[in-house]
Amino acid sequence: MTRRVVFVSPATSPSLRQARFDDGAPLDASGAAPARAAAGALPPAGHVVVSPGVRCRETAAALALDATAAPELAGLDVGRWRGRTLDEVGAAEPAAVAQWLADPAAAPHGGESVRDLCVRVGRWLAAVAETDGRTLAVVEPEVVRAAVVHAVGLPPESFWRLDVPPLTATELSGRAGRWNLRLGRPLGTPETATGG
Repeated sequence: MTRRVVFVSPATSPSLRQARFDDGAPLDASGAAPARAAAGALPPAGHVVVSPGVRCRETAAALALDATAAPELAGLDVGRWRGRTLDEVGAAEPAAVAQWLADPAAAPHGGESVRDLCVRVGRWLAAVAETDGRTLAVVEPEVVRAAVVHAVGLPPESFWRLDVPPLTATELSGRAGRWNLRLGRPLGTPETATGG
């Protein structure tokens, strides 16, 4: 049986627009409105989960999804960089940022490495592959990247080369341990609404 996992990236927030590492800030009106407008645009799913981040939980609520918390799908732990902008960190610690962006095993911020995130999300993906039906997950963009890297066997170095725009759906479908990728589409497009 084919398994399907649809990853939905959250709506924009002030932190995202400022290129700020997640600081737990809520969505604002300009982020919540398009999410509310896209409610009902996703195909039905037997399992609906959400990352514990505020932005993901509020996006799921705006999409009118009754989602279960999935702590294993939390965003990348950036340790002491949390709440700071990339420009601030780059100015204060340029070598650390360069190392972090170049080496997936690096965690100069004291949090989690990109490689560790890919492994964590890969474990979740392996477990969900054993469930029947479609799973819908509202998660941070880095979790979508990690899922794609793991599912299609990309090297972890490709992680930062994958763009995941807000309010898009990225679908993995597969069977027998092999996944196919349908790249992200804005919510509400005919293909997303029908699950095509």
